[in-house]
Amino acid sequence: MPSPQISRTGQPLTAESLARMIDHTNLRPEATREQIIQLCQQALKFGFAAVVVNPPYVPLAVSQVGNSGVKVATVVGFPLGATLTDVKRFEAAEAIRLGAREIDMVLNVGSLKSGDHAQVLSDIRSVAEATHGAGAILKVILETALLTDDEKRTACQLCVQAKADFVKTSTGFLGGGATVADVALMRSVVGNDMGVKASGGIRTTADAIAMIEAGANRIGTSSGVAIVQGLAQRTGM
Repeated sequence: MPSPQISRTGQPLTAESLARMIDHTNLRPEATREQIIQLCQQALKFGFAAVVVNPPYVPLAVSQVGNSGVKVATVVGFPLGATLTDVKRFEAAEAIRLGAREIDMVLNVGSLKSGDHAQVLSDIRSVAEATHGAGAILKVILETALLTDDEKRTACQLCVQAKADFVKTSTGFLGGGATVADVALMRSVVGNDMGVKASGGIRTTADAIAMIEAGANRIGTSSGVAIVQGLAQRTGM
């Protein structure tokens, strides 16, 4: 079977290149130290872009991945986004101090749906400044399942204005998840200068490929191993 193409680059998608697009994730509240260690070991073995863990596990993940090139990411204002801006900013700064290099923050959905765009912009911009000032990157979770298409467009525009690095579909905790239509919409708004992360309900190789073809350049999933192995079996690459 011919290898699928990454639509935005035209380059063949191999198991190795797919792995470099995956944020290997365990954000379950009951996750144990042993499970986080296993997550990190899998990330090292397969060469995933990052491991995503809850904030208390950042030091453990950092100790596991070392200087391997696998980044440690964590979440801020998770999973509701309904946290004071100063608290989000502190969470981000503290996580980076502990070794996180990527921050996935949840947008204030209630403020967005209330039309308080200035508050949403200020919220994202404050965390972006703290994150970039410490040399890390910021992904903003829109929670697309709760938004209309117009609200998704507005959220993406605000993320661009606030200088976030990625827009991201979902937490995976509040219903719904990534869809091809949402990824394509987000990419159409942010253009080629910002990342798009598809996250929530992506469990198979076919799911991941569909998201990439729609415009995602990062995939958040707890099924990274199965996804990469599935592509290797299908393509021999």
